[in-house]
This record gives sequence, structure tokens and C-alpha cells, in this order.
Amino acid sequence: MLPIFAFLILVPGSMPGAPAVLAVDVDNMVHPVTVEIVASALGQASESGAELVLIRLNTPGGLMDAMRQTIEKIVSSTVPVVTYVTPSGGRAASAGFFLLEAGDVAAMAPGTNTGAAHPVSVFGGDMTDVMKQKIENDAAASLRSLISTRGRNAAAGEKAVLESKSFTEREALELKLIDLIARDERELLAQLDGREITRFNGSKRTLHLAGATVADYERSARQKVLSAIADPNIALLMLVLGALAIYVEFSAPGLILPGVAGSVLVVLGLAGISLLPVNWTGAALLLLALGLFILEAKIISHGILAAGGTLSMVLGAVLLIDGPVPEMRVRLSTALAVALPFAIITSFLLRLVVRARRLKSVTGSSALVGERGAAVTAIAPEGKVSVQGAYWDAVAPHPIGAGSRVRVTAVTGLVLTVEEEVVNATGG
Repeated sequence: MLPIFAFLILVPGSMPGAPAVLAVDVDNMVHPVTVEIVASALGQASESGAELVLIRLNTPGGLMDAMRQTIEKIVSSTVPVVTYVTPSGGRAASAGFFLLEAGDVAAMAPGTNTGAAHPVSVFGGDMTDVMKQKIENDAAASLRSLISTRGRNAAAGEKAVLESKSFTEREALELKLIDLIARDERELLAQLDGREITRFNGSKRTLHLAGATVADYERSARQKVLSAIADPNIALLMLVLGALAIYVEFSAPGLILPGVAGSVLVVLGLAGISLLPVNWTGAALLLLALGLFILEAKIISHGILAAGGTLSMVLGAVLLIDGPVPEMRVRLSTALAVALPFAIITSFLLRLVVRARRLKSVTGSSALVGERGAAVTAIAPEGKVSVQGAYWDAVAPHPIGAGSRVRVTAVTGLVLTVEEEVVNATGG
């Protein structure tokens, strides 16, 4: 009941007799979170008795499965749905064109465009001619069915799929792909007031929008987070930063904060990538890059392994997400900005760790092994020695005279095992 209450609060004019309109934005890529947002908005509008749902479109497109699911929600809505491409300069391309045609009323603002709905493979690599034709024909048939039911120009709409045609708002209106052009939402509602529409199920309904107040659908915290991390560039950045933070924690145990923050970033990054079409070649290249960085710290390759790791990371990042539109892929600039600093920092930290492990311990009793000193008393087999400026109890396998030079061979508790150091004729 909370969403309904919030909706009524947001719309002061939503009293009995005053129509209410709920607006929801599809202003980014179309992905699974889009389905959830639109479905939630439609459900809220139905429960609150809204007169209309306004879907503002400004999208480059997205995933076909998510697009189909969103269309299913729109055409089955109990509340009339108007799809509106806005603001001026915006677009409803690719999957956005399908969403535009799904509305009971399709509208565009001046200076917008739509179309270019040719399907693109998200399976990686080139499609065979037969597979390509199957996907194109399926998308075209789906659009024809949708547009015909809405009473619009199916032949013109099909060109957007088969020929990648794009249309300005004027062209779309002349070709009967949309129903009207409106400068803003106020003009849109004025044109819709008193208009009779035919729902997808064939039923008729007259819109009454005089004095209507528009309220924006408020996304939940979960939807806001998922929408943000579904950007492949952000998801990749979180993954890499998280991995680096976790490595810092393993390198210096006890810091805690890097480990916690890194774990959270990795989980969020994986959650974002799970919403997108992953190319496993890209994932394999990223794993190869990590392996090459580790080898660089252990093998003297004069930077060859590090260079290979950097190249693998850049290529892996670029190929990681195989999205149908450029906005759904990792940008080369992002890949370079992530890979180069990661390579430098990781190689540096790995070298420090390996070097530290190879160094002899300089603290504790084990640090005395190999140190030189002098016998303070005769040792036969016990006595006293001076090592590192301190007196120690000592034992020796062979008698050693007082004042002789000795070298520590072992440490047992606070007792040193020593042997006499023979001085050659040159004093060496």
C-alpha cells in the first residue's frame, strides 16, 4: 500500500474526479531492470486508479528479450499507456522503436527520431546467413503484429527492422507510425483529452485528462542501484577496483577495509555484468591478464609478460560485453583507463611481495644465524660470546679459545651454537 499512498501524496490533484497520470522514464539501455521498472509503474498506476501511464522514451535500444518482456507488460496493462519520445534531441532507436509502437498512443516531441531496429546478434561472432535471416524475420513479424493491432503502418515499420530505416517525428507521423506530435507533456495531454483509443484487446476507451496532474514514478533503491551498475563501463570499473582492493588486503592482512570494500565492489560488478550479454572470450582474456601479471613478478621477462597482460586486459575488457548497441559495450577509453593503472599497480605490488619473501628475516632469533662475533670466554663446550653488541650463552661442537672470532650457526632459545671462524693469512 505504500507505493499507492506515496503516489497520492505526489499528486495533489488526484482527488475524486481529478485525473492522475503516472510518468515513468526509459532513458537508458533496455535491459532486465527496465522490465522491472515498467512493470512496477504499471502496477502502481493500476492500484491507484490512474487515468494514464506516460512512458518517456529516450533510449539507444537494448536487449531483445528485455524488450519483448517490457512490451508484454505494456500491452497487458489495465491502464492506457502512452509512449512518448522526449525531450527534443532524444531518440527511440532499435528496441526503443518497438516500445514506442507498443503504446496505446505513440507520440514524439519535435527534433526526435526513431527506427533503426535491425536486430543484432548478442552471441558473439558472425551469424550464418540462415540464422541472421531467422532473427530478422522473427523481429519483423513481431513488429508487424504489434503495429497492425495498433492500427498503424506495418509496411513502413517493417523497413526499420529489415532495412534499418530511421524516421524523424514528421516522417513517422506522415507514415502513420505514430499518432501525434507534441512539444511538451502539457500539449500532449491536451491533445489526448477526450480522445477515444482502442486497447490492444480491442476494447474502446475515452481519455479524460482535463486538469490532470503528472507524477513521476519513484524507483526503489534496488532499481536505482541495478540501473547504475547495469552500465558495462561501471560494472567493469567496480570489478577491477574490487579485485585490486582484495589483493591489497591479502598483501597486508589486517587492514580489513580494502577487503570489505573490494568484496562489495566485486559482488556489485558481477551483479551488473550478469544483467548483460557476456562474451566468454573477453572473460578468458581477463583471466589470462591476471595470470600474466603474476608471472611477471616471478619471472624476469623484462616487461614482456606485463605488456602481454596489459594487452590481454584491454582486449578482454572491450570484448567482455557483447551488446547489440555501442552504448551496451565497454568503451576503449574505459578499458585503457582501467587496464594501464591496474597493470602498473599490480605488477609493483607483486614485485614487492615476492622480494620481501626472498629477503632474509631481519628480526627475531633467526636473524642471528650467520652473524659474526667474538668468544668472551673459552667455550668447551659452553661459554659466553659477544654478538651484535650483546652477550649470549653459547655452545660449540669443538673447543674455542677466549677472544677467537666465531660465527653463529644455530639458535636454540637464548643459546647460540657457534663455530670458530678461521682467519687466513691476509686477514680475510
